[in-house]
Amino acid sequence: MSVQVEELEKNKAKLTVEVSLEDLDKAMNVVYNRQKGKIAIPGFRKGKAPRRMIERLYGKGVFLEDAINEVLPDAYDKAVKESGLEVVSRPQIGFEQTEPDKPLIFTAQVATKPDVTLGEYKGVEVPKMVIEVTDQEIDDEIRREQEKNARTITVSDRPAKAGDIVTLDYAGTVDGVPFDGGTASGQTLTLGSNTFIPGFEDQLIGAQAGSHVDVHVTFPEDYHEASLAGADALFACDIIKIEVKELPELDDEFAQDVSDYNTFEEYRNSVKAKIEESKTEQEKAHKEDAAINAVIRKAEMDIPEEMIEFQIDNMMDDFANQLRMSGMDPEQYFKMTGLSMDSMRTQMRANAIQRIQTRLVLEKVAEAEGLEASEEELNADLEKMAASYRLNVEDVRKTLDESQLDQMRKDIVVRKAIDVLVDAAVETDSAAAE
Repeated sequence: MSVQVEELEKNKAKLTVEVSLEDLDKAMNVVYNRQKGKIAIPGFRKGKAPRRMIERLYGKGVFLEDAINEVLPDAYDKAVKESGLEVVSRPQIGFEQTEPDKPLIFTAQVATKPDVTLGEYKGVEVPKMVIEVTDQEIDDEIRREQEKNARTITVSDRPAKAGDIVTLDYAGTVDGVPFDGGTASGQTLTLGSNTFIPGFEDQLIGAQAGSHVDVHVTFPEDYHEASLAGADALFACDIIKIEVKELPELDDEFAQDVSDYNTFEEYRNSVKAKIEESKTEQEKAHKEDAAINAVIRKAEMDIPEEMIEFQIDNMMDDFANQLRMSGMDPEQYFKMTGLSMDSMRTQMRANAIQRIQTRLVLEKVAEAEGLEASEEELNADLEKMAASYRLNVEDVRKTLDESQLDQMRKDIVVRKAIDVLVDAAVETDSAAAE
Protein backbone atom coordinates (compact mmCIF):
# COMPACT_ATOMS: atom_id res chain seq x y z
CA MET A 1 0.00 0.00 0.00
CA SER A 2 1.22 3.49 -0.81
CA VAL A 3 0.06 6.87 0.51
CA GLN A 4 0.44 10.36 -0.89
CA VAL A 5 -0.42 13.40 1.23
CA GLU A 6 -1.55 16.72 -0.19
CA GLU A 7 -1.84 19.59 2.27
CA LEU A 8 -4.91 21.75 1.66
CA GLU A 9 -5.87 25.12 3.09
CA LYS A 10 -7.67 25.66 6.39
CA ASN A 11 -6.27 22.60 8.19
CA LYS A 12 -7.35 20.06 5.61
CA ALA A 13 -5.46 17.35 3.79
CA LYS A 14 -6.09 14.86 1.01
CA LEU A 15 -4.74 11.33 1.20
CA THR A 16 -4.39 9.34 -2.01
CA VAL A 17 -4.14 5.66 -1.11
CA GLU A 18 -3.24 2.80 -3.41
CA VAL A 19 -4.17 -0.71 -2.26
CA SER A 20 -2.19 -3.36 -4.13
CA LEU A 21 -3.93 -5.73 -6.50
CA GLU A 22 -2.76 -8.57 -4.28
CA ASP A 23 -4.50 -7.14 -1.20
CA LEU A 24 -7.63 -6.34 -3.20
CA ASP A 25 -7.67 -9.89 -4.56
CA LYS A 26 -7.38 -11.28 -1.01
CA ALA A 27 -10.37 -9.17 0.01
CA MET A 28 -12.36 -10.47 -2.98
CA ASN A 29 -11.49 -14.00 -1.90
CA VAL A 30 -12.79 -13.26 1.60
CA VAL A 31 -16.05 -12.00 0.10
CA TYR A 32 -16.28 -15.03 -2.20
CA ASN A 33 -15.92 -17.43 0.75
CA ARG A 34 -18.55 -15.50 2.66
CA GLN A 35 -21.08 -15.46 -0.19
CA LYS A 36 -20.47 -18.68 -2.10
CA GLY A 37 -23.01 -20.61 -0.05
CA LYS A 38 -25.76 -18.37 -1.45
CA ILE A 39 -24.76 -18.79 -5.11
CA ALA A 40 -26.13 -21.61 -7.27
CA ILE A 41 -24.26 -22.50 -10.48
CA PRO A 42 -25.50 -25.26 -12.84
CA GLY A 43 -23.28 -28.32 -12.55
CA PHE A 44 -22.07 -27.52 -9.03
CA ARG A 45 -23.55 -28.17 -5.62
CA LYS A 46 -24.58 -24.96 -3.86
CA GLY A 47 -21.53 -23.32 -2.35
CA LYS A 48 -19.05 -25.42 -4.31
CA ALA A 49 -18.68 -23.33 -7.48
CA PRO A 50 -15.09 -21.97 -7.90
CA ARG A 51 -14.65 -18.23 -7.68
CA ARG A 52 -13.36 -17.99 -11.26
CA MET A 53 -16.47 -19.79 -12.55
CA ILE A 54 -18.74 -17.32 -10.74
CA GLU A 55 -16.73 -14.39 -12.08
CA ARG A 56 -16.94 -15.81 -15.60
CA LEU A 57 -20.71 -15.96 -15.39
CA TYR A 58 -21.39 -12.72 -13.53
CA GLY A 59 -18.35 -10.63 -14.44
CA LYS A 60 -14.96 -10.06 -12.83
CA GLY A 61 -16.37 -7.33 -10.61
CA VAL A 62 -19.04 -9.49 -8.97
CA PHE A 63 -17.25 -9.37 -5.63
CA LEU A 64 -15.51 -6.02 -6.12
CA GLU A 65 -17.89 -3.67 -4.29
CA ASP A 66 -18.02 -5.82 -1.18
CA ALA A 67 -14.25 -6.36 -1.39
CA ILE A 68 -13.69 -2.59 -1.42
CA ASN A 69 -15.91 -2.27 1.68
CA GLU A 70 -13.88 -5.07 3.24
CA VAL A 71 -10.46 -3.54 2.60
CA LEU A 72 -11.25 0.16 2.90
CA PRO A 73 -11.47 0.70 6.71
CA ASP A 74 -8.15 -0.98 7.46
CA ALA A 75 -6.45 0.67 4.47
CA TYR A 76 -7.68 4.08 5.59
CA ASP A 77 -6.51 3.55 9.19
CA LYS A 78 -3.07 2.44 8.00
CA ALA A 79 -2.85 5.40 5.61
CA VAL A 80 -3.62 7.88 8.40
CA LYS A 81 -1.02 6.27 10.64
CA GLU A 82 1.59 6.28 7.87
CA SER A 83 0.84 9.90 6.98
CA GLY A 84 1.51 11.09 10.53
CA LEU A 85 -1.52 13.39 10.36
CA GLU A 86 -3.69 14.06 13.41
CA VAL A 87 -7.10 13.59 11.81
CA VAL A 88 -10.04 15.26 13.59
CA SER A 89 -12.96 14.50 11.26
CA ARG A 90 -14.64 11.72 9.40
CA PRO A 91 -13.06 11.17 5.96
CA GLN A 92 -14.72 12.16 2.71
CA ILE A 93 -13.95 9.16 0.54
CA GLY A 94 -13.60 9.31 -3.25
CA PHE A 95 -12.51 6.64 -5.73
CA GLU A 96 -10.05 7.10 -8.58
CA GLN A 97 -9.60 3.49 -9.66
CA THR A 98 -11.97 0.58 -8.95
CA GLU A 99 -11.30 -2.21 -11.39
CA PRO A 100 -11.06 -5.91 -10.47
CA ASP A 101 -7.72 -6.46 -12.21
CA LYS A 102 -6.03 -3.23 -11.05
CA PRO A 103 -4.93 -1.79 -7.70
CA LEU A 104 -7.64 0.10 -5.79
CA ILE A 105 -6.96 3.84 -5.60
CA PHE A 106 -9.09 5.99 -3.33
CA THR A 107 -8.82 9.43 -1.79
CA ALA A 108 -9.73 10.58 1.70
CA GLN A 109 -10.16 14.27 2.44
CA VAL A 110 -9.86 14.99 6.14
CA ALA A 111 -9.62 17.86 8.58
CA THR A 112 -6.43 17.92 10.61
CA LYS A 113 -5.76 19.12 14.11
CA PRO A 114 -5.32 22.90 13.99
CA ASP A 115 -2.32 24.55 15.52
CA VAL A 116 -2.84 26.77 18.54
CA THR A 117 -0.99 29.97 19.31
CA LEU A 118 -1.06 30.51 23.05
CA GLY A 119 -1.12 33.89 24.68
CA GLU A 120 0.10 34.29 28.25
CA TYR A 121 -1.29 31.25 30.03
CA LYS A 122 0.27 31.63 33.45
CA GLY A 123 -1.10 34.11 35.93
CA VAL A 124 -4.60 34.39 34.46
CA GLU A 125 -7.24 35.78 36.82
CA VAL A 126 -9.80 33.44 38.37
CA PRO A 127 -12.52 34.03 41.01
CA LYS A 128 -11.34 33.66 44.59
CA MET A 129 -12.58 30.46 46.21
CA VAL A 130 -14.94 31.29 49.08
CA ILE A 131 -16.22 28.24 50.96
CA GLU A 132 -18.96 28.96 53.46
CA VAL A 133 -21.51 26.55 54.91
CA THR A 134 -24.55 28.12 56.55
CA ASP A 135 -26.64 26.66 59.37
CA GLN A 136 -29.62 26.72 56.99
CA GLU A 137 -27.80 24.47 54.51
CA ILE A 138 -26.94 22.02 57.28
CA ASP A 139 -30.51 22.06 58.58
CA ASP A 140 -31.90 21.48 55.09
CA GLU A 141 -29.64 18.47 54.53
CA ILE A 142 -30.58 16.98 57.89
CA ARG A 143 -34.24 17.66 57.15
CA ARG A 144 -33.96 15.68 53.90
CA GLU A 145 -32.46 12.76 55.80
CA GLN A 146 -35.19 13.10 58.43
CA GLU A 147 -37.85 12.97 55.68
CA LYS A 148 -36.26 9.83 54.21
CA ASN A 149 -36.51 8.12 57.60
CA ALA A 150 -40.04 9.25 58.44
CA ARG A 151 -42.77 6.70 59.07
CA THR A 152 -46.30 6.99 57.75
CA ILE A 153 -49.23 6.88 60.18
CA THR A 154 -52.88 6.50 59.20
CA VAL A 155 -55.11 9.32 60.47
CA SER A 156 -58.74 8.50 61.33
CA ASP A 157 -59.75 11.15 63.90
CA ARG A 158 -59.62 14.30 61.76
CA PRO A 159 -60.13 15.59 58.20
CA ALA A 160 -57.31 15.95 55.69
CA LYS A 161 -55.07 18.99 55.89
CA ALA A 162 -52.11 20.38 53.94
CA GLY A 163 -49.13 18.05 54.10
CA ASP A 164 -51.23 14.90 54.52
CA ILE A 165 -50.91 11.97 52.13
CA VAL A 166 -54.31 11.08 50.71
CA THR A 167 -55.10 7.82 48.94
CA LEU A 168 -58.08 8.17 46.58
CA ASP A 169 -59.95 6.84 43.60
CA TYR A 170 -61.05 9.38 41.03
CA ALA A 171 -62.86 9.56 37.71
CA GLY A 172 -62.63 12.70 35.59
CA THR A 173 -65.11 13.94 32.99
CA VAL A 174 -65.42 16.95 30.70
CA ASP A 175 -69.04 17.79 29.85
CA GLY A 176 -69.99 14.42 31.33
CA VAL A 177 -67.62 12.48 29.03
CA PRO A 178 -64.65 10.52 30.49
CA PHE A 179 -61.22 11.29 28.98
CA ASP A 180 -57.97 9.38 28.65
CA GLY A 181 -55.84 9.52 31.80
CA GLY A 182 -58.71 10.89 33.87
CA THR A 183 -59.35 7.78 35.96
CA ALA A 184 -57.20 6.16 38.65
CA SER A 185 -57.53 3.82 41.62
CA GLY A 186 -55.44 3.90 44.79
CA GLN A 187 -53.71 7.13 43.75
CA THR A 188 -51.58 8.73 46.48
CA LEU A 189 -51.34 12.50 46.66
CA THR A 190 -49.56 14.79 49.10
CA LEU A 191 -51.80 17.78 49.66
CA GLY A 192 -49.94 20.99 48.97
CA SER A 193 -47.37 19.37 46.67
CA ASN A 194 -48.99 21.02 43.62
CA THR A 195 -48.49 17.90 41.54
CA PHE A 196 -52.09 17.80 40.27
CA ILE A 197 -54.05 20.36 38.27
CA PRO A 198 -54.16 23.75 40.05
CA GLY A 199 -57.02 23.83 42.56
CA PHE A 200 -57.44 20.04 42.75
CA GLU A 201 -55.57 19.48 46.02
CA ASP A 202 -57.13 22.48 47.80
CA GLN A 203 -60.60 20.97 47.40
CA LEU A 204 -59.57 17.79 49.21
CA ILE A 205 -58.52 19.66 52.34
CA GLY A 206 -61.17 19.06 55.00
CA ALA A 207 -62.35 15.75 53.53
CA GLN A 208 -62.72 12.72 55.79
CA ALA A 209 -61.55 9.19 55.01
CA GLY A 210 -64.44 7.28 53.43
CA SER A 211 -66.08 10.43 52.06
CA HIS A 212 -66.90 11.45 48.47
CA VAL A 213 -65.76 14.80 47.06
CA ASP A 214 -66.58 16.34 43.67
CA VAL A 215 -63.60 18.40 42.56
CA HIS A 216 -64.16 21.10 39.93
CA VAL A 217 -61.08 22.34 38.08
CA THR A 218 -60.08 24.08 34.85
CA PHE A 219 -57.16 22.67 32.88
CA PRO A 220 -54.41 25.25 32.20
CA GLU A 221 -54.45 26.88 28.77
CA ASP A 222 -50.94 25.49 28.12
CA TYR A 223 -51.81 21.93 29.20
CA HIS A 224 -49.75 19.36 27.29
CA GLU A 225 -52.87 17.54 26.03
CA ALA A 226 -54.35 20.07 23.59
CA SER A 227 -57.86 18.59 23.71
CA LEU A 228 -58.04 19.36 27.46
CA ALA A 229 -56.34 22.77 27.46
CA GLY A 230 -58.66 25.33 29.08
CA ALA A 231 -61.44 22.77 29.61
CA ASP A 232 -63.62 22.64 32.74
CA ALA A 233 -63.53 19.20 34.36
CA LEU A 234 -65.24 17.33 37.18
CA PHE A 235 -63.37 14.71 39.18
CA ALA A 236 -65.50 12.39 41.30
CA CYS A 237 -63.19 11.46 44.17
CA ASP A 238 -63.54 8.79 46.86
CA ILE A 239 -61.19 9.31 49.81
CA ILE A 240 -59.85 5.92 50.87
CA LYS A 241 -57.20 6.81 53.43
CA ILE A 242 -55.49 9.78 55.04
CA GLU A 243 -51.92 9.45 56.28
CA VAL A 244 -49.36 11.75 57.82
CA LYS A 245 -45.60 11.50 57.99
CA GLU A 246 -44.14 11.25 61.46
CA LEU A 247 -40.59 12.56 61.49
CA PRO A 248 -38.04 10.99 63.84
CA GLU A 249 -36.64 13.11 66.67
CA LEU A 250 -33.31 14.76 65.89
CA ASP A 251 -31.34 13.15 68.68
CA ASP A 252 -28.47 10.76 69.29
CA GLU A 253 -30.63 7.78 68.33
CA PHE A 254 -31.41 9.38 64.97
CA ALA A 255 -27.68 10.00 64.39
CA GLN A 256 -26.90 6.36 65.13
CA ASP A 257 -29.65 5.16 62.76
CA VAL A 258 -28.56 7.25 59.77
CA SER A 259 -24.77 7.43 60.24
CA ASP A 260 -21.73 5.91 61.92
CA TYR A 261 -21.74 8.59 64.63
CA ASN A 262 -22.90 8.17 68.22
CA THR A 263 -24.14 11.68 68.92
CA PHE A 264 -26.29 14.12 67.02
CA GLU A 265 -23.60 16.79 67.38
CA GLU A 266 -21.02 14.53 65.70
CA TYR A 267 -23.51 13.75 62.95
CA ARG A 268 -24.30 17.43 62.40
CA ASN A 269 -20.57 18.22 62.13
CA SER A 270 -20.18 15.42 59.57
CA VAL A 271 -23.02 16.90 57.51
CA LYS A 272 -21.27 20.26 57.59
CA ALA A 273 -17.99 18.65 56.48
CA LYS A 274 -19.76 16.82 53.64
CA ILE A 275 -21.37 20.03 52.36
CA GLU A 276 -18.03 21.82 52.69
CA GLU A 277 -16.29 19.09 50.68
CA SER A 278 -18.95 19.29 47.97
CA LYS A 279 -18.66 23.07 47.77
CA THR A 280 -14.87 22.82 47.63
CA GLU A 281 -15.11 20.46 44.66
CA GLN A 282 -17.58 22.79 42.95
CA GLU A 283 -15.38 25.82 43.51
CA LYS A 284 -12.34 23.90 42.29
CA ALA A 285 -14.19 22.99 39.08
CA HIS A 286 -15.30 26.63 38.73
CA LYS A 287 -11.72 27.81 39.16
CA GLU A 288 -10.47 25.32 36.57
CA ASP A 289 -13.13 26.39 34.07
CA ALA A 290 -12.32 30.06 34.66
CA ALA A 291 -8.60 29.47 34.11
CA ILE A 292 -9.15 27.45 30.94
CA ASN A 293 -11.62 29.99 29.52
CA ALA A 294 -9.19 32.82 30.22
CA VAL A 295 -6.45 30.99 28.31
CA ILE A 296 -8.85 30.22 25.44
CA ARG A 297 -9.67 33.93 25.13
CA LYS A 298 -5.97 34.73 24.80
CA ALA A 299 -5.29 31.93 22.29
CA GLU A 300 -5.63 31.85 18.51
CA MET A 301 -6.85 28.80 16.58
CA ASP A 302 -8.75 28.10 13.36
CA ILE A 303 -11.09 25.17 13.99
CA PRO A 304 -12.25 23.37 10.80
CA GLU A 305 -16.02 23.02 10.43
CA GLU A 306 -15.57 19.28 9.92
CA MET A 307 -13.97 19.01 13.35
CA ILE A 308 -16.98 20.69 14.95
CA GLU A 309 -19.41 18.39 13.11
CA PHE A 310 -17.37 15.36 14.17
CA GLN A 311 -17.53 16.49 17.80
CA ILE A 312 -21.29 16.97 17.55
CA ASP A 313 -21.61 13.49 16.00
CA ASN A 314 -19.84 12.02 19.03
CA MET A 315 -21.99 14.01 21.46
CA MET A 316 -25.16 12.86 19.67
CA ASP A 317 -23.98 9.24 19.88
CA ASP A 318 -23.26 9.62 23.60
CA PHE A 319 -26.69 11.16 24.19
CA ALA A 320 -28.44 8.37 22.27
CA ASN A 321 -26.56 5.73 24.28
CA GLN A 322 -27.57 7.42 27.55
CA LEU A 323 -31.21 7.39 26.45
CA ARG A 324 -31.03 3.69 25.59
CA MET A 325 -29.40 2.89 28.93
CA SER A 326 -32.35 4.60 30.64
CA GLY A 327 -34.77 2.51 28.59
CA MET A 328 -35.86 5.16 26.10
CA ASP A 329 -35.52 5.00 22.33
CA PRO A 330 -34.06 8.21 20.80
CA GLU A 331 -36.96 8.48 18.34
CA GLN A 332 -39.40 8.28 21.25
CA TYR A 333 -37.49 11.06 23.01
CA PHE A 334 -37.69 13.34 19.97
CA LYS A 335 -41.45 12.74 19.69
CA MET A 336 -42.00 13.52 23.37
CA THR A 337 -39.92 16.69 23.37
CA GLY A 338 -40.83 17.97 19.92
CA LEU A 339 -37.13 18.33 19.10
CA SER A 340 -35.49 17.14 15.90
CA MET A 341 -32.02 15.83 15.18
CA ASP A 342 -31.13 19.12 13.48
CA SER A 343 -32.41 21.29 16.35
CA MET A 344 -30.50 19.21 18.89
CA ARG A 345 -27.32 19.45 16.82
CA THR A 346 -27.77 23.22 16.78
CA GLN A 347 -28.18 23.25 20.56
CA MET A 348 -25.00 21.18 20.98
CA ARG A 349 -22.85 23.33 18.70
CA ALA A 350 -21.64 25.87 21.26
CA ASN A 351 -20.75 23.10 23.72
CA ALA A 352 -18.94 21.20 20.98
CA ILE A 353 -16.81 24.25 20.12
CA GLN A 354 -16.05 24.80 23.82
CA ARG A 355 -14.91 21.19 24.21
CA ILE A 356 -12.65 21.43 21.17
CA GLN A 357 -11.11 24.72 22.28
CA THR A 358 -10.52 23.36 25.77
CA ARG A 359 -8.78 20.23 24.54
CA LEU A 360 -6.65 22.06 21.99
CA VAL A 361 -5.51 24.69 24.47
CA LEU A 362 -4.69 22.17 27.20
CA GLU A 363 -2.74 19.98 24.76
CA LYS A 364 -0.77 23.05 23.68
CA VAL A 365 -0.04 23.99 27.31
CA ALA A 366 1.13 20.42 27.93
CA GLU A 367 3.41 20.68 24.89
CA ALA A 368 4.79 24.04 26.04
CA GLU A 369 5.45 22.66 29.52
CA GLY A 370 6.91 19.38 28.28
CA LEU A 371 4.40 17.36 30.29
CA GLU A 372 4.34 13.58 30.03
CA ALA A 373 2.41 10.70 31.56
CA SER A 374 4.45 8.25 33.59
CA GLU A 375 3.74 4.52 33.71
CA GLU A 376 2.87 4.94 37.39
CA GLU A 377 0.20 7.48 36.48
CA LEU A 378 -1.14 5.24 33.72
CA ASN A 379 -1.26 2.27 36.09
CA ALA A 380 -3.13 4.37 38.66
CA ASP A 381 -5.81 5.16 36.06
CA LEU A 382 -5.97 1.51 35.03
CA GLU A 383 -6.45 0.55 38.68
CA LYS A 384 -9.37 2.98 38.99
CA MET A 385 -10.90 1.54 35.82
CA ALA A 386 -10.39 -2.01 37.09
CA ALA A 387 -12.02 -1.16 40.42
CA SER A 388 -15.08 0.31 38.69
CA TYR A 389 -15.53 -2.92 36.70
CA ARG A 390 -14.48 -5.16 39.61
CA LEU A 391 -11.64 -6.65 37.57
CA ASN A 392 -7.92 -6.88 38.09
CA VAL A 393 -5.60 -4.47 36.33
CA GLU A 394 -4.03 -7.01 33.99
CA ASP A 395 -7.41 -8.13 32.66
CA VAL A 396 -8.36 -4.51 31.96
CA ARG A 397 -5.04 -3.82 30.22
CA LYS A 398 -5.57 -6.84 27.94
CA THR A 399 -8.85 -5.37 26.69
CA LEU A 400 -7.17 -2.14 25.58
CA ASP A 401 -5.09 -1.74 22.43
CA GLU A 402 -2.13 0.62 22.16
CA SER A 403 -4.19 3.46 20.72
CA GLN A 404 -6.55 3.31 23.71
CA LEU A 405 -3.65 3.29 26.16
CA ASP A 406 -2.14 6.21 24.30
CA GLN A 407 -5.43 8.10 24.64
CA MET A 408 -5.32 7.46 28.39
CA ARG A 409 -1.81 8.92 28.50
CA LYS A 410 -3.00 12.00 26.62
CA ASP A 411 -5.86 12.41 29.11
CA ILE A 412 -3.40 12.27 32.00
CA VAL A 413 -1.25 14.94 30.38
CA VAL A 414 -4.31 17.16 29.85
CA ARG A 415 -5.20 16.87 33.56
CA LYS A 416 -1.64 17.87 34.44
CA ALA A 417 -1.96 20.88 32.13
CA ILE A 418 -5.05 21.98 34.06
CA ASP A 419 -3.02 21.82 37.27
CA VAL A 420 -0.36 24.03 35.69
CA LEU A 421 -2.94 26.68 34.80
CA VAL A 422 -4.72 26.59 38.16
CA ASP A 423 -1.55 26.59 40.24
CA ALA A 424 -0.29 29.66 38.39
CA ALA A 425 -3.65 31.47 38.36
CA VAL A 426 -4.22 34.64 40.36
CA GLU A 427 -7.33 34.69 42.54
CA THR A 428 -9.32 37.90 42.49
CA ASP A 429 -12.79 39.01 43.49
CA SER A 430 -15.38 37.19 41.37
CA ALA A 431 -16.67 40.30 39.71
CA ALA A 432 -13.22 41.34 38.53
CA ALA A 433 -12.33 37.87 37.31
CA GLU A 434 -15.56 37.45 35.38
